[in-house]
Amino acid sequence: MKNRTISGKTVLIAGGAKNLGGLIARDFANQGAKAIAVHYNSSTSRTDAEATVAAIKANGTKAVAFQADLTTAEAVESLFDKVITTIGKPDFAINTVGKVLKKPILDISEAEYDEMSAVNAKSAFFFLKEAGKHLNDNGAIVTLVTSLLGAFTPFYSSYAGTKAPVEHFTRAASKEFGNRGISVTAIGPGPMDTPFFYGQESEDAQSYHKTAAALSKFSKTGLTDIEDIVPYIRFLVTEGWWMTGQTILVNGGYTTK
Repeated sequence: MKNRTISGKTVLIAGGAKNLGGLIARDFANQGAKAIAVHYNSSTSRTDAEATVAAIKANGTKAVAFQADLTTAEAVESLFDKVITTIGKPDFAINTVGKVLKKPILDISEAEYDEMSAVNAKSAFFFLKEAGKHLNDNGAIVTLVTSLLGAFTPFYSSYAGTKAPVEHFTRAASKEFGNRGISVTAIGPGPMDTPFFYGQESEDAQSYHKTAAALSKFSKTGLTDIEDIVPYIRFLVTEGWWMTGQTILVNGGYTTK
């Protein structure tokens, strides 16, 4: 199908204030997107969201920021309603929202499990639902998961375990939305060089992860650089639209399925 480009399109990026989400937002502005909605979770990310919006606008693209905790269906519905009212129906919806917890199963409380499930699985499900309801035909949805879905490892049960359902959500959504030309994929980076990684890992674990990928020595830090993920997001919403219902692990040879 022709005309699968970012130029002239309207985009919603959940978790788009900083790190990978912020870089995607800036990249899509550089690719000629017409309008970009930048979602951020809480007031602690407001300054980052405003900086990202300013950078997008400086590139000539319309941009708005919306704050929302997406762990309820109502909040996700409200986000899409605000986006549509402000900049129009999205063509692309990209969800980078996630929460990491590294703990033994025996130490995870019910409250921690519930929070992980709400952030990583529930919010992803309702984001897919609202995107399926509101995206323009021939659009694309991409959800960030984790390369730990291909790992045999301890301590990440609540993280990888609550990201795992997104694989099934993605397959189902690709079948249900495919008759409208909407591509639905999940992408699983390896451990990324962002504050989310360093906040969970000891120095010994950091050293391991920085050498674990086959291509580690070619990375700036040994980890997955966010700059190496953005081209795959760009590809999946444009020329790569035919790849749908899939979970793609992009990690330099860190894990595989």
